[in-house]
Amino acid sequence: MIVLGISAFYHDSAAALIKDGDIVAAAQEERFTRIKHDSAFPAKAIEFCLRKAAVSLDDVDSIVFFEKPLVKFERLVETYLALAPKGFRSFREAMPLWLHEKFFQKRLLVEKLANGAGKQAKDAIRKKLLFSDHHLSHAASAFFPSPFEAAVILTLDGIGEWASSTIGTGRGNDIKIEREIAFPHSLGLLYSAFTAYLGFKVNSGEYKVMGLAPYGQPRFAQTIFKHMVDVKEDGSFRLDQSYFDYMGGFSMFSQKFCDLFGRPPREAEDALEQFHMDMAASIQRVIEEIVSKIMRALARDYRGIDNLCLAGGVALNCVSNGRLLREGYFKNIWVQPAAGDSGGALGAALAGYYLHHKKERDVFFGGDDMKGGLLGPTFTDEEIAARLAPLGARFEKCGDILSAAVEALISQKAVGWFQGAMEYGPRALGARSILADARAPDMQKNLNLKIKFRESFRPFAPSVLEEKAGEWFDLKTASPYMMFTAPVAEGRRGAIPAVTHVDFSARIQTVSSAANPLYHALLKKFEAMTGCPLILNTSFNVRGEPIVCTPEDAFRCFMGCDLDVLAIGNYILYKEQQDPALRHDHKNSFEAD
Repeated sequence: MIVLGISAFYHDSAAALIKDGDIVAAAQEERFTRIKHDSAFPAKAIEFCLRKAAVSLDDVDSIVFFEKPLVKFERLVETYLALAPKGFRSFREAMPLWLHEKFFQKRLLVEKLANGAGKQAKDAIRKKLLFSDHHLSHAASAFFPSPFEAAVILTLDGIGEWASSTIGTGRGNDIKIEREIAFPHSLGLLYSAFTAYLGFKVNSGEYKVMGLAPYGQPRFAQTIFKHMVDVKEDGSFRLDQSYFDYMGGFSMFSQKFCDLFGRPPREAEDALEQFHMDMAASIQRVIEEIVSKIMRALARDYRGIDNLCLAGGVALNCVSNGRLLREGYFKNIWVQPAAGDSGGALGAALAGYYLHHKKERDVFFGGDDMKGGLLGPTFTDEEIAARLAPLGARFEKCGDILSAAVEALISQKAVGWFQGAMEYGPRALGARSILADARAPDMQKNLNLKIKFRESFRPFAPSVLEEKAGEWFDLKTASPYMMFTAPVAEGRRGAIPAVTHVDFSARIQTVSSAANPLYHALLKKFEAMTGCPLILNTSFNVRGEPIVCTPEDAFRCFMGCDLDVLAIGNYILYKEQQDPALRHDHKNSFEAD
């Protein structure tokens, strides 16, 4: 049984393929097109998934889209009717796209999948095409790959068809959605409104708000609770829509929002002031408090179930997730690493396999079925050499790539690390990463300004040997996907300044030999030479660029910033040995996110 899942047409389009219950391949379209958060039909991601599985579209039994477009259209129309005549301009501008394309999305999907083939091929595809529900796709992506036979499932994001939040349970090969909160009341949209107000891009800059929050004080949190959001003891909530304009306007927030805080919105390139930091701290505190109330209620209502699964864009808030771990409402928490809309493709495929086709589920106790998130393209040494040579790259085969990389790290060099299969989801996990020595005091600033070309306040994550994590961080569980923030152990804070945030926290990736043996071996070698079992890990890209996918992407990024070394497969490249004529201004190749 082969099932292909697709998410598309909003943001972070992706494809995923399941074969007999095994997650064979999954990738975002942006990695292939080099367009950040690409929302287009994921033709290249689908092509990759089929190629990796060594099958054709004819071999696929079902194709599952991650949401129901007609239900979403119904919500759009009902919203505009409820607001009329307000929002007519927005309605007028949205309708042509819906009537030309989105309203007929099934036909569009068939045509895209057929790729010019005739009626017979289109008819065959049409018979295979299924539609999941947006939040059911999130729930499936969270529960089915988890190591749990039974779990409570919480999904939180901006908006799907109608729901913005759902609560359900998973048992064996079944999921039941039992409660939901509907649009326009949404934690994702609440956080995005503050993201926009602070001058960052919606659906892109929310993690900047999270990173900025520790620099501020949550002095506006009670103002938000008093005026904007009404939260009940069970965690259910309602937003006062007079402060927002996303229902029928062209902005996330209204003038009343600005008046409440006494300041106009920040423009994207304006200086960040203490006010903005306090606003970030305030909305972060509000989200954490609401999610914590939801957890308390779930633990009470679902006594006897010790496991929690999370997905949806809000589940990418690793600070909130870390708080949930510490509060201990559930014994075990598992977060889908591709928790946003890209993970909807995987969830759709899993929903098709287990819920539609009723296939049996084998639970991988003690781990999960995500293969460390390493589900994307991989390249042999021969392919790497064949792709680098035409670019003019000067590279050499390295007999011991681990030792070469560790020597560079100890020498305070920044290393591009391109190994194995690319990661699925927004985090670099040691396959397409930039690595550095976390002990270096100036490394955080230098990486942000000279390599990543991004805001100086942005923190970096540590990758730590799973077996040593408890010695360096107040963390009592594995965190293989960087989904939890935890305090740095008090006696270790001065030792790893490059990954210790201003509030003494870190977003941690624990690395096991089972999930990523090569990366684990690199950390072991670094520990053997330094006594430190962790290194700084950030995504291999610059600001506004998708994480690199191919050797060509890696070389262009390497030559367009101040990276010192590129370790790609068993080849090593040193910046000083490259042709200076190949240097270029990589940061201006992509729109700032």
